[in-house]
Amino acid sequence: METNQSYLTSAIRQFNYYKALGEKAIDQLEPEQLFTVPNEDSNSIAIIVKHLWGNMLSRWTDFLTTDGEKPWRKRDEEFDVSTTLNNQLNKTEVMKWWNEGWDCLFKTLDSLTEEDLSKMIYIRNEGHTVMEAINRQLAHYPYHIGQMVYIAKMLKKTSWDSLSIPKNKSGDYNTQKFSQEKSTKHFTEEELKKLKKD
Repeated sequence: METNQSYLTSAIRQFNYYKALGEKAIDQLEPEQLFTVPNEDSNSIAIIVKHLWGNMLSRWTDFLTTDGEKPWRKRDEEFDVSTTLNNQLNKTEVMKWWNEGWDCLFKTLDSLTEEDLSKMIYIRNEGHTVMEAINRQLAHYPYHIGQMVYIAKMLKKTSWDSLSIPKNKSGDYNTQKFSQEKSTKHFTEEELKKLKKD
């Protein structure tokens, strides 16, 4: 029977999958490409990472006891291109943001129990159950990671290594899947193994 604890396990696995997806996209780029802005109305991958970092620290710090939009968060600065470029940031610093944000998220999720899922927390004074708050971020972060993957793919052009089913290979993928015995496992298990291969 499905339990709330398996919900938490599933959520953690999905966050791990999207974290790995973002890292694989970043790994394919030259360091300077992290700061490439596709056009004046778009963000670089570095800016998106900075925004995810600010959001994660704000949402997941003291998650059960304080509003998810912390008074110390400066959201507008997360999107300030001039600040990012003028500080002459490099890939190491961008990855420091990335890891600090995800560490905060996973530390909090690992501390939660099934009894916590129905508790009420607030984001900008709007009430969410803990489960709703997790779902909110489980939609938000993949949205931005999808942007990162798309930008990286545009920058790499023909030298891009696909992070999902390669183009025109759906038939092969399905044949391989349906040749296996039916099983019950989380859908991210095999995908994470692929992403984490050297």
